[in-house]
Amino acid sequence: MKLHILAVGNKMPDWITSAFGEYEKRMPREARMELREIRPERRDSGKSVQQIQEIEASRVNAAMPHNAFRVILDEKGDQLSTMEFAGCVVRWMQEGRDAAFVIGGADGTHPDLREKADRVISLSKMTLPHGLARVMLAEQIYRAVSIINHHPYHRDG
Repeated sequence: MKLHILAVGNKMPDWITSAFGEYEKRMPREARMELREIRPERRDSGKSVQQIQEIEASRVNAAMPHNAFRVILDEKGDQLSTMEFAGCVVRWMQEGRDAAFVIGGADGTHPDLREKADRVISLSKMTLPHGLARVMLAEQIYRAVSIINHHPYHRDG
């Protein structure tokens, strides 16, 4: 199984790249994590928020792996516990499908992306910097896979 992270944004600070890379290298071979940075549309181009979202959605769709389970990250999405999230990952693995997680741009994701998603989840009700959302998602993916593999990384209680 491959776990794709499609993140609108590039030129992240070194600490973001380093933290994400730490979780990426810890992943077992059977559940590889891959980051694809999607070029954001310039905010000073005179385009409306809707136009910017449409352009970025087009870029996300072009990078979307075929037949992947589509998960959009959005602050209004479902709040899952770590154990619930691990259960989702198990189901995707059993279905033999890759998963693609989308982190939208500065203006969020276009409504069409959310409507076509298989799942919309939230890492927090708080608005997070996009780079930090990458790191938090990578950590939760690593934690979920650790739970699935009965690794003592996760502590109940």
